[in-house]
Amino acid sequence: MTGIVSEESGVGKSVEGTSSGQRCQSGEALAEWRSSEQVENGITSTSPPYWDSDDGDDGPKPLELFGRYTWKIEKFSQINKRELRSSPFEVGGYKWYILIYPQGCDVCNHLSLFLCVANHDKLLPGWSHFAQFTIAVVNKDPKKSKYSDTLHRFWKKEHDWGWKKFMELSKVYDGFVDTSDNLIIKAQVQVIREKSDRPFRCLDCQYRRELVRVYLTNVEQICRRFVEERRSKLGKLIEDKARWSSFFSFWGEIDQTSKRHMSREKTDVILKVVVKHFFIEKEVTSTLVMDSLHSGLKALEGQTKNQKAKVKLLDAEEIPAPIVHVEKDMFVLVDDVLLLLERAAIEPLPPKDEKCPQNRTKDGDSGEDFNKDSIERDERRLTELGRRTLEIFVLAHIFSNKIEVAYQEAVALKRQEELIREEEAAWQAESDQKAKRGSEREKKSKKKQIFLSFHYRPDKNGATEKERTKGGRRALLSLYLRRTKTMLLMTKMILT
Repeated sequence: MTGIVSEESGVGKSVEGTSSGQRCQSGEALAEWRSSEQVENGITSTSPPYWDSDDGDDGPKPLELFGRYTWKIEKFSQINKRELRSSPFEVGGYKWYILIYPQGCDVCNHLSLFLCVANHDKLLPGWSHFAQFTIAVVNKDPKKSKYSDTLHRFWKKEHDWGWKKFMELSKVYDGFVDTSDNLIIKAQVQVIREKSDRPFRCLDCQYRRELVRVYLTNVEQICRRFVEERRSKLGKLIEDKARWSSFFSFWGEIDQTSKRHMSREKTDVILKVVVKHFFIEKEVTSTLVMDSLHSGLKALEGQTKNQKAKVKLLDAEEIPAPIVHVEKDMFVLVDDVLLLLERAAIEPLPPKDEKCPQNRTKDGDSGEDFNKDSIERDERRLTELGRRTLEIFVLAHIFSNKIEVAYQEAVALKRQEELIREEEAAWQAESDQKAKRGSEREKKSKKKQIFLSFHYRPDKNGATEKERTKGGRRALLSLYLRRTKTMLLMTKMILT
Protein backbone atom coordinates (compact mmCIF):
# COMPACT_ATOMS: atom_id res chain seq x y z
CA MET A 1 0.00 0.00 0.00
CA THR A 2 1.59 3.25 -1.14
CA GLY A 3 0.53 6.85 -1.47
CA ILE A 4 1.63 9.09 -4.31
CA VAL A 5 0.85 12.69 -5.18
CA SER A 6 -0.66 13.25 -8.59
CA GLU A 7 -1.84 16.21 -10.64
CA GLU A 8 -4.82 14.33 -12.10
CA SER A 9 -8.27 15.76 -11.67
CA GLY A 10 -11.63 14.41 -10.64
CA VAL A 11 -15.13 15.77 -10.45
CA GLY A 12 -18.05 14.80 -8.29
CA LYS A 13 -21.69 14.90 -7.34
CA SER A 14 -22.46 16.04 -3.83
CA VAL A 15 -24.04 13.96 -1.14
CA GLU A 16 -24.20 14.62 2.56
CA GLY A 17 -21.03 13.49 4.32
CA THR A 18 -20.90 11.69 7.66
CA SER A 19 -18.25 11.18 10.29
CA SER A 20 -16.73 7.71 10.56
CA GLY A 21 -17.41 7.85 14.29
CA GLN A 22 -21.12 8.50 13.85
CA ARG A 23 -23.58 5.62 14.15
CA CYS A 24 -26.23 7.06 11.84
CA GLN A 25 -25.99 5.78 8.29
CA SER A 26 -25.85 8.15 5.38
CA GLY A 27 -28.13 7.75 2.40
CA GLU A 28 -27.02 6.03 -0.77
CA ALA A 29 -24.30 8.11 -2.41
CA LEU A 30 -25.54 9.91 -5.50
CA ALA A 31 -22.73 9.60 -8.00
CA GLU A 32 -21.90 11.25 -11.29
CA TRP A 33 -19.79 9.54 -13.90
CA ARG A 34 -17.95 11.99 -16.10
CA SER A 35 -14.79 12.03 -18.07
CA SER A 36 -12.06 13.89 -16.27
CA GLU A 37 -9.94 14.18 -19.40
CA GLN A 38 -12.08 17.05 -20.65
CA VAL A 39 -11.01 19.27 -17.75
CA GLU A 40 -7.47 18.05 -17.18
CA ASN A 41 -5.77 19.84 -20.01
CA GLY A 42 -5.66 23.30 -18.44
CA ILE A 43 -7.13 25.21 -21.35
CA THR A 44 -6.14 28.85 -21.56
CA SER A 45 -9.10 31.04 -20.68
CA THR A 46 -10.30 33.97 -22.74
CA SER A 47 -12.64 34.99 -19.94
CA PRO A 48 -12.72 38.34 -18.15
CA PRO A 49 -9.91 38.43 -15.59
CA TYR A 50 -12.22 38.19 -12.59
CA TRP A 51 -13.40 34.73 -13.65
CA ASP A 52 -10.06 33.16 -12.80
CA SER A 53 -8.58 35.59 -10.31
CA ASP A 54 -8.90 36.61 -6.72
CA ASP A 55 -7.72 40.16 -7.27
CA GLY A 56 -8.18 42.74 -4.57
CA ASP A 57 -8.52 40.18 -1.75
CA ASP A 58 -5.97 39.70 0.99
CA GLY A 59 -4.64 36.38 2.20
CA PRO A 60 -3.76 33.15 0.36
CA LYS A 61 -5.43 32.49 -2.97
CA PRO A 62 -7.68 29.46 -3.55
CA LEU A 63 -4.99 27.95 -5.78
CA GLU A 64 -2.57 28.01 -2.85
CA LEU A 65 -5.12 26.21 -0.64
CA PHE A 66 -5.91 23.45 -3.13
CA GLY A 67 -4.26 20.09 -3.62
CA ARG A 68 -4.70 16.64 -5.15
CA TYR A 69 -3.66 13.27 -3.83
CA THR A 70 -3.69 9.79 -5.38
CA TRP A 71 -3.56 6.65 -3.27
CA LYS A 72 -2.89 3.27 -4.84
CA ILE A 73 -3.90 0.31 -2.68
CA GLU A 74 -2.03 -2.79 -3.81
CA LYS A 75 -3.42 -6.32 -3.59
CA PHE A 76 -6.80 -5.02 -2.60
CA SER A 77 -8.55 -8.40 -2.76
CA GLN A 78 -6.15 -9.82 -0.15
CA ILE A 79 -6.78 -7.13 2.48
CA ASN A 80 -8.44 -8.44 5.64
CA LYS A 81 -8.03 -5.36 7.84
CA ARG A 82 -11.08 -3.45 9.07
CA GLU A 83 -9.64 -0.09 8.03
CA LEU A 84 -6.76 1.37 6.05
CA ARG A 85 -5.15 4.80 6.16
CA SER A 86 -3.25 6.56 3.42
CA SER A 87 -0.01 8.35 4.00
CA PRO A 88 -0.47 11.92 5.27
CA PHE A 89 -0.50 14.67 2.65
CA GLU A 90 -0.56 18.43 3.06
CA VAL A 91 -3.07 20.83 1.52
CA GLY A 92 -3.64 24.44 2.50
CA GLY A 93 -1.16 24.26 5.38
CA TYR A 94 -2.95 21.30 7.03
CA LYS A 95 -2.18 17.58 7.04
CA TRP A 96 -4.80 15.09 5.85
CA TYR A 97 -5.18 11.39 5.15
CA ILE A 98 -7.78 9.16 3.49
CA LEU A 99 -9.49 6.51 5.63
CA ILE A 100 -11.06 3.48 3.95
CA TYR A 101 -13.16 0.62 5.36
CA PRO A 102 -12.95 -2.21 2.78
CA GLN A 103 -15.93 -4.00 4.38
CA GLY A 104 -17.85 -0.88 5.40
CA CYS A 105 -18.05 1.29 8.52
CA ASP A 106 -21.13 0.28 10.54
CA VAL A 107 -22.73 -0.90 7.27
CA CYS A 108 -22.58 -4.11 5.29
CA ASN A 109 -21.63 -4.70 1.66
CA HIS A 110 -20.38 -1.17 1.09
CA LEU A 111 -17.03 0.53 0.74
CA SER A 112 -16.71 3.45 3.21
CA LEU A 113 -14.42 6.42 2.52
CA PHE A 114 -13.50 9.42 4.68
CA LEU A 115 -11.16 12.39 4.64
CA CYS A 116 -9.48 12.98 8.01
CA VAL A 117 -7.30 15.59 9.71
CA ALA A 118 -3.98 13.82 10.26
CA ASN A 119 -2.78 15.46 13.47
CA HIS A 120 -6.12 16.39 15.06
CA ASP A 121 -5.06 15.14 18.51
CA LYS A 122 -2.08 17.52 18.58
CA LEU A 123 -3.84 20.70 17.46
CA LEU A 124 -4.64 23.54 19.83
CA PRO A 125 -8.11 23.67 21.43
CA GLY A 126 -10.68 25.44 19.28
CA TRP A 127 -9.09 24.47 15.97
CA SER A 128 -11.19 24.07 12.82
CA HIS A 129 -10.48 23.53 9.13
CA PHE A 130 -13.24 24.37 6.66
CA ALA A 131 -12.83 22.48 3.38
CA GLN A 132 -14.57 21.23 0.26
CA PHE A 133 -13.33 17.94 -1.10
CA THR A 134 -13.90 15.26 -3.71
CA ILE A 135 -13.04 11.59 -3.30
CA ALA A 136 -13.04 9.29 -6.29
CA VAL A 137 -12.53 5.58 -6.86
CA VAL A 138 -11.00 5.29 -10.33
CA ASN A 139 -12.41 2.95 -12.95
CA LYS A 140 -10.46 1.73 -15.96
CA ASP A 141 -13.12 3.57 -17.95
CA PRO A 142 -12.70 7.17 -16.69
CA LYS A 143 -16.36 7.94 -17.44
CA LYS A 144 -17.39 5.26 -14.91
CA SER A 145 -15.19 6.47 -12.08
CA LYS A 146 -17.14 7.02 -8.86
CA TYR A 147 -16.97 10.59 -7.52
CA SER A 148 -18.54 12.24 -4.48
CA ASP A 149 -18.13 15.78 -3.14
CA THR A 150 -19.01 17.44 0.12
CA LEU A 151 -18.37 20.55 2.19
CA HIS A 152 -17.49 20.32 5.88
CA ARG A 153 -15.95 22.14 8.81
CA PHE A 154 -13.45 19.83 10.46
CA TRP A 155 -13.03 20.27 14.21
CA LYS A 156 -12.34 18.30 17.39
CA LYS A 157 -15.52 16.19 17.36
CA GLU A 158 -15.76 15.93 13.56
CA HIS A 159 -12.17 15.45 12.42
CA ASP A 160 -13.17 12.80 9.85
CA TRP A 161 -15.92 13.20 7.26
CA GLY A 162 -17.09 11.24 4.25
CA TRP A 163 -19.44 8.48 3.15
CA LYS A 164 -20.33 5.23 4.90
CA LYS A 165 -22.04 3.99 1.74
CA PHE A 166 -19.63 5.32 -0.85
CA MET A 167 -20.24 2.40 -3.21
CA GLU A 168 -21.41 -1.21 -3.13
CA LEU A 169 -18.69 -3.79 -2.67
CA SER A 170 -20.17 -5.87 -5.47
CA LYS A 171 -19.27 -3.07 -7.92
CA VAL A 172 -15.65 -2.68 -6.78
CA TYR A 173 -14.49 -5.47 -9.04
CA ASP A 174 -16.44 -4.12 -11.99
CA GLY A 175 -13.52 -2.24 -13.52
CA PHE A 176 -12.33 -0.48 -10.35
CA VAL A 177 -9.69 -3.04 -9.35
CA ASP A 178 -7.19 -3.34 -12.18
CA THR A 179 -5.54 -6.48 -13.49
CA SER A 180 -2.72 -6.07 -10.94
CA ASP A 181 -5.27 -6.11 -8.10
CA ASN A 182 -4.74 -2.40 -7.39
CA LEU A 183 -7.47 0.03 -6.29
CA ILE A 184 -6.77 3.69 -6.99
CA ILE A 185 -8.41 6.40 -4.88
CA LYS A 186 -8.08 10.09 -5.68
CA ALA A 187 -8.78 13.08 -3.49
CA GLN A 188 -9.07 16.78 -4.24
CA VAL A 189 -9.10 19.07 -1.21
CA GLN A 190 -9.87 22.79 -1.22
CA VAL A 191 -9.36 24.51 2.11
CA ILE A 192 -11.80 27.41 2.33
CA ARG A 193 -10.29 30.69 3.36
CA GLU A 194 -13.00 32.17 5.51
CA LYS A 195 -14.12 35.63 4.49
CA SER A 196 -17.62 36.08 5.81
CA ASP A 197 -18.08 39.77 5.04
CA ARG A 198 -18.51 39.59 1.25
CA PRO A 199 -18.81 37.03 -1.60
CA PHE A 200 -15.38 35.58 -2.21
CA ARG A 201 -13.53 33.29 -4.57
CA CYS A 202 -13.57 29.92 -2.80
CA LEU A 203 -12.17 27.46 -5.29
CA ASP A 204 -9.18 26.89 -7.51
CA CYS A 205 -10.27 27.75 -11.05
CA GLN A 206 -9.85 24.19 -12.42
CA TYR A 207 -11.60 22.59 -9.44
CA ARG A 208 -14.38 25.17 -9.76
CA ARG A 209 -14.89 24.31 -13.41
CA GLU A 210 -15.14 20.64 -12.59
CA LEU A 211 -17.80 21.32 -9.95
CA VAL A 212 -19.65 23.76 -12.22
CA ARG A 213 -20.17 20.99 -14.76
CA VAL A 214 -22.23 19.18 -12.11
CA TYR A 215 -23.75 21.93 -10.00
CA LEU A 216 -24.53 24.78 -12.39
CA THR A 217 -28.16 23.64 -12.52
CA ASN A 218 -28.32 23.57 -8.71
CA VAL A 219 -26.79 27.04 -8.46
CA GLU A 220 -29.28 28.29 -11.02
CA GLN A 221 -32.16 26.84 -8.98
CA ILE A 222 -30.92 28.55 -5.81
CA CYS A 223 -30.58 31.93 -7.54
CA ARG A 224 -33.91 31.57 -9.37
CA ARG A 225 -35.73 30.61 -6.19
CA PHE A 226 -34.41 33.71 -4.42
CA VAL A 227 -35.16 36.07 -7.32
CA GLU A 228 -38.66 34.65 -7.84
CA GLU A 229 -39.43 34.99 -4.14
CA ARG A 230 -38.38 38.65 -4.09
CA ARG A 231 -40.21 39.36 -7.35
CA SER A 232 -43.36 37.79 -5.93
CA LYS A 233 -43.25 40.10 -2.91
CA LEU A 234 -42.78 43.15 -5.12
CA GLY A 235 -45.61 41.98 -7.37
CA LYS A 236 -47.97 41.66 -4.41
CA LEU A 237 -47.06 45.21 -3.33
CA ILE A 238 -47.88 46.60 -6.77
CA GLU A 239 -51.10 44.56 -7.06
CA ASP A 240 -52.33 45.99 -3.74
CA LYS A 241 -53.75 49.14 -5.33
CA ALA A 242 -54.50 50.93 -2.06
CA ARG A 243 -51.05 50.33 -0.60
CA TRP A 244 -49.25 51.04 -3.87
CA SER A 245 -51.18 54.30 -4.26
CA SER A 246 -50.30 55.22 -0.68
CA PHE A 247 -46.64 54.43 -1.30
CA PHE A 248 -46.74 56.34 -4.59
CA SER A 249 -48.07 59.43 -2.78
CA PHE A 250 -45.47 59.06 -0.03
CA TRP A 251 -42.59 58.85 -2.51
CA GLY A 252 -43.89 61.81 -4.51
CA GLU A 253 -43.87 64.03 -1.42
CA ILE A 254 -40.19 63.37 -0.64
CA ASP A 255 -37.54 65.84 -1.79
CA GLN A 256 -34.83 64.72 -4.20
CA THR A 257 -32.05 64.86 -1.61
CA SER A 258 -33.90 62.44 0.66
CA LYS A 259 -34.68 60.19 -2.30
CA ARG A 260 -31.01 59.99 -3.25
CA HIS A 261 -30.07 59.24 0.34
CA MET A 262 -32.63 56.42 0.63
CA SER A 263 -31.68 54.94 -2.77
CA ARG A 264 -28.19 53.88 -1.74
CA GLU A 265 -26.48 51.70 0.85
CA LYS A 266 -22.90 50.81 1.76
CA THR A 267 -21.59 47.76 -0.07
CA ASP A 268 -20.13 46.24 3.09
CA VAL A 269 -23.52 46.35 4.82
CA ILE A 270 -25.33 44.54 2.00
CA LEU A 271 -22.59 42.07 1.09
CA LYS A 272 -22.32 40.85 4.67
CA VAL A 273 -26.05 40.04 4.58
CA VAL A 274 -25.62 38.37 1.16
CA VAL A 275 -23.00 35.97 2.54
CA LYS A 276 -25.11 35.24 5.61
CA HIS A 277 -28.09 34.42 3.37
CA PHE A 278 -26.37 32.25 0.76
CA PHE A 279 -23.33 30.63 2.37
CA ILE A 280 -24.53 27.48 4.15
CA GLU A 281 -21.70 25.31 5.41
CA LYS A 282 -23.55 22.03 4.91
CA GLU A 283 -24.44 22.70 1.26
CA VAL A 284 -21.77 21.81 -1.26
CA THR A 285 -23.16 24.34 -3.75
CA SER A 286 -22.49 27.25 -1.36
CA THR A 287 -18.96 27.74 -2.69
CA LEU A 288 -20.21 27.97 -6.28
CA VAL A 289 -22.94 30.40 -5.24
CA MET A 290 -20.23 32.54 -3.63
CA ASP A 291 -18.23 32.31 -6.85
CA SER A 292 -21.28 33.30 -8.86
CA LEU A 293 -21.98 36.31 -6.62
CA HIS A 294 -18.29 37.23 -6.66
CA SER A 295 -18.25 37.26 -10.47
CA GLY A 296 -21.57 39.12 -10.53
CA LEU A 297 -20.15 41.79 -8.23
CA LYS A 298 -17.09 42.17 -10.42
CA ALA A 299 -19.36 42.50 -13.47
CA LEU A 300 -21.37 45.25 -11.74
CA GLU A 301 -18.17 47.07 -10.85
CA GLY A 302 -16.99 46.71 -14.45
CA GLN A 303 -20.26 48.17 -15.77
CA THR A 304 -19.97 51.09 -13.38
CA LYS A 305 -16.49 51.90 -14.65
CA ASN A 306 -17.88 51.97 -18.22
CA GLN A 307 -15.45 49.30 -19.28
CA LYS A 308 -16.07 47.59 -22.57
CA ALA A 309 -18.01 44.41 -21.98
CA LYS A 310 -15.69 41.43 -22.06
CA VAL A 311 -18.42 38.95 -21.24
CA LYS A 312 -20.01 37.29 -24.25
CA LEU A 313 -23.77 37.64 -24.35
CA LEU A 314 -25.87 34.69 -23.24
CA ASP A 315 -27.51 33.02 -26.23
CA ALA A 316 -26.87 36.16 -28.30
CA GLU A 317 -29.28 38.14 -26.10
CA GLU A 318 -28.46 41.51 -24.64
CA ILE A 319 -27.75 41.67 -20.94
CA PRO A 320 -30.62 43.58 -19.25
CA ALA A 321 -30.01 47.18 -18.27
CA PRO A 322 -28.54 47.40 -14.76
CA ILE A 323 -30.69 48.04 -11.70
CA VAL A 324 -27.83 49.15 -9.46
CA HIS A 325 -24.31 50.36 -9.91
CA VAL A 326 -21.35 50.70 -7.59
CA GLU A 327 -19.97 54.10 -6.55
CA LYS A 328 -16.84 53.61 -4.49
CA ASP A 329 -18.18 51.84 -1.40
CA MET A 330 -21.90 52.31 -2.14
CA PHE A 331 -24.59 50.42 -4.04
CA VAL A 332 -26.78 52.99 -5.79
CA LEU A 333 -30.11 52.43 -7.56
CA VAL A 334 -29.76 53.65 -11.15
CA ASP A 335 -33.31 55.00 -11.48
CA ASP A 336 -36.36 56.07 -9.51
CA VAL A 337 -37.29 53.31 -7.10
CA LEU A 338 -40.91 53.16 -8.34
CA LEU A 339 -39.76 52.39 -11.87
CA LEU A 340 -37.20 49.85 -10.66
CA LEU A 341 -39.74 48.05 -8.48
CA GLU A 342 -42.18 47.78 -11.38
CA ARG A 343 -39.42 46.65 -13.70
CA ALA A 344 -38.09 44.04 -11.27
CA ALA A 345 -41.60 42.67 -10.74
CA ILE A 346 -42.28 42.09 -14.43
CA GLU A 347 -38.87 41.74 -16.09
CA PRO A 348 -38.32 38.09 -17.08
CA LEU A 349 -35.33 36.17 -15.81
CA PRO A 350 -32.75 34.77 -18.22
CA PRO A 351 -34.11 31.55 -19.76
CA LYS A 352 -33.16 28.33 -18.05
CA ASP A 353 -30.24 26.46 -19.46
CA GLU A 354 -32.02 23.39 -20.79
CA LYS A 355 -28.72 22.02 -22.03
CA CYS A 356 -27.40 21.27 -18.55
CA PRO A 357 -23.69 20.51 -17.97
CA GLN A 358 -24.27 16.78 -17.39
CA ASN A 359 -25.83 16.44 -20.85
CA ARG A 360 -23.08 18.29 -22.66
CA THR A 361 -20.67 15.42 -22.17
CA LYS A 362 -23.04 13.25 -24.24
CA ASP A 363 -23.22 15.51 -27.25
CA GLY A 364 -20.42 13.81 -29.03
CA ASP A 365 -18.25 16.93 -28.99
CA SER A 366 -14.75 16.62 -27.68
CA GLY A 367 -11.43 18.32 -27.86
CA GLU A 368 -10.24 21.82 -27.13
CA ASP A 369 -13.04 23.70 -28.94
CA PHE A 370 -15.72 21.90 -26.96
CA ASN A 371 -13.89 22.62 -23.73
CA LYS A 372 -13.53 26.30 -24.49
CA ASP A 373 -17.14 26.70 -25.54
CA SER A 374 -18.57 24.83 -22.57
CA ILE A 375 -16.30 26.57 -20.04
CA GLU A 376 -17.08 30.00 -21.48
CA ARG A 377 -20.80 29.23 -21.52
CA ASP A 378 -20.78 27.99 -17.93
CA GLU A 379 -18.78 30.96 -16.69
CA ARG A 380 -21.01 33.45 -18.50
CA ARG A 381 -24.08 31.86 -16.99
CA LEU A 382 -22.54 31.77 -13.51
CA THR A 383 -21.66 35.46 -13.80
CA GLU A 384 -25.08 36.48 -15.11
CA LEU A 385 -26.84 34.52 -12.34
CA GLY A 386 -24.65 36.22 -9.75
CA ARG A 387 -25.16 39.69 -11.21
CA ARG A 388 -28.93 39.32 -11.45
CA THR A 389 -29.24 37.83 -7.96
CA LEU A 390 -27.07 40.55 -6.46
CA GLU A 391 -29.07 43.31 -8.17
CA ILE A 392 -32.39 41.98 -6.89
CA PHE A 393 -30.87 41.48 -3.43
CA VAL A 394 -29.63 45.08 -3.35
CA LEU A 395 -32.96 46.47 -4.60
CA ALA A 396 -34.95 44.40 -2.10
CA HIS A 397 -32.57 45.27 0.75
CA ILE A 398 -32.63 49.02 0.08
CA PHE A 399 -36.41 48.99 -0.35
CA SER A 400 -37.11 46.86 2.74
CA ASN A 401 -34.55 48.36 5.10
CA LYS A 402 -34.63 52.03 4.10
CA ILE A 403 -37.48 53.09 1.82
CA GLU A 404 -40.21 50.87 3.22
CA VAL A 405 -39.09 51.68 6.78
CA ALA A 406 -39.38 55.40 5.98
CA TYR A 407 -42.79 54.73 4.39
CA GLN A 408 -44.00 52.81 7.46
CA GLU A 409 -42.75 55.61 9.70
CA ALA A 410 -44.58 58.17 7.55
CA VAL A 411 -47.77 56.08 7.65
CA ALA A 412 -47.43 55.68 11.42
CA LEU A 413 -46.82 59.41 11.83
CA LYS A 414 -49.79 60.24 9.63
CA ARG A 415 -51.96 57.86 11.59
CA GLN A 416 -50.71 59.36 14.83
CA GLU A 417 -51.58 62.83 13.57
CA GLU A 418 -55.05 61.60 12.60
CA LEU A 419 -55.53 60.12 16.07
CA ILE A 420 -54.42 63.40 17.63
CA ARG A 421 -56.88 65.28 15.46
CA GLU A 422 -59.62 62.81 16.37
CA GLU A 423 -58.81 63.22 20.05
CA GLU A 424 -58.78 66.99 19.71
CA ALA A 425 -62.15 66.92 17.89
CA ALA A 426 -63.62 64.65 20.57
CA TRP A 427 -62.24 66.89 23.29
CA GLN A 428 -63.66 69.97 21.55
CA ALA A 429 -67.06 68.31 21.13
CA GLU A 430 -67.07 67.34 24.80
CA SER A 431 -66.08 70.90 25.76
CA ASP A 432 -68.87 72.32 23.62
CA GLN A 433 -71.34 69.91 25.21
CA LYS A 434 -70.20 70.90 28.66
CA ALA A 435 -70.47 74.58 27.78
CA LYS A 436 -73.99 74.01 26.41
CA ARG A 437 -75.04 72.17 29.56
CA GLY A 438 -73.52 74.97 31.66
CA SER A 439 -75.46 77.58 29.67
CA GLU A 440 -78.73 75.73 30.20
CA ARG A 441 -78.07 75.46 33.91
CA GLU A 442 -77.33 79.18 34.01
CA LYS A 443 -80.62 80.00 32.26
CA LYS A 444 -82.56 77.82 34.68
CA SER A 445 -80.81 79.49 37.58
CA LYS A 446 -81.69 82.95 36.28
CA LYS A 447 -85.33 81.94 35.81
CA LYS A 448 -85.41 80.61 39.33
CA GLN A 449 -83.87 83.80 40.65
CA ILE A 450 -86.44 85.89 38.79
CA PHE A 451 -89.23 83.73 40.10
CA LEU A 452 -87.97 83.92 43.64
CA SER A 453 -87.32 87.65 43.49
CA PHE A 454 -90.87 88.25 42.21
CA HIS A 455 -92.61 86.10 44.78
CA TYR A 456 -90.59 87.10 47.78
CA ARG A 457 -89.96 90.83 47.08
CA PRO A 458 -91.91 93.07 49.72
CA ASP A 459 -94.15 95.92 48.53
CA LYS A 460 -94.42 99.40 50.02
CA ASN A 461 -96.41 98.00 52.90
CA GLY A 462 -93.72 95.40 53.59
CA ALA A 463 -95.71 92.45 52.25
CA THR A 464 -94.15 90.02 49.78
CA GLU A 465 -95.96 88.63 46.75
CA LYS A 466 -96.46 85.43 48.62
CA GLU A 467 -97.96 87.23 51.56
CA ARG A 468 -100.08 89.39 49.30
CA THR A 469 -101.31 86.33 47.47
CA LYS A 470 -102.11 84.60 50.76
CA GLY A 471 -104.04 87.70 52.05
CA GLY A 472 -105.99 87.96 48.82
CA ARG A 473 -107.01 84.36 49.03
CA ARG A 474 -108.33 84.96 52.54
CA ALA A 475 -110.31 88.04 51.45
CA LEU A 476 -111.87 86.14 48.54
CA LEU A 477 -112.80 83.27 50.84
CA SER A 478 -114.39 85.71 53.35
CA LEU A 479 -116.31 87.45 50.56
CA TYR A 480 -117.51 84.09 49.24
CA LEU A 481 -118.67 83.02 52.69
CA ARG A 482 -120.55 86.29 53.23
CA ARG A 483 -122.30 85.99 49.91
CA THR A 484 -123.22 82.40 50.60
CA LYS A 485 -124.61 83.36 54.00
CA THR A 486 -126.68 86.20 52.49
CA MET A 487 -128.15 83.91 49.85
CA LEU A 488 -129.11 81.37 52.48
CA LEU A 489 -130.92 84.09 54.53
CA MET A 490 -132.81 85.35 51.48
CA THR A 491 -133.86 81.83 50.55
CA LYS A 492 -135.11 81.23 54.10
CA MET A 493 -137.18 84.50 54.09
CA ILE A 494 -138.77 83.59 50.80
CA LEU A 495 -139.70 80.19 52.04
CA THR A 496 -141.29 81.55 55.17
